[in-house]
Amino acid sequence: MSQTIQTNVNVSGMTCGHCVSSVSEELESLTGVENVAVDLNPGGLSTVTITSTKELSPSEIGEAVAEAGYLVVANEA
Repeated sequence: MSQTIQTNVNVSGMTCGHCVSSVSEELESLTGVENVAVDLNPGGLSTVTITSTKELSPSEIGEAVAEAGYLVVANEA
């Protein structure tokens, strides 16, 4: 069994199930991604959890989310 990595990102602009589908589809097309789970928060920041077999760079994730028409927002420290 291979090790999996979970990555959480905040995404702004998602308001409905179609948004979730668009973001999930783009992220699932990345090499190594096994699952995408979205905690939708309409009008706020939605939390997206990506399960993958390899580490994904922030730019890979950001570009995939942007391709779906949304924006990854950095976590506040």
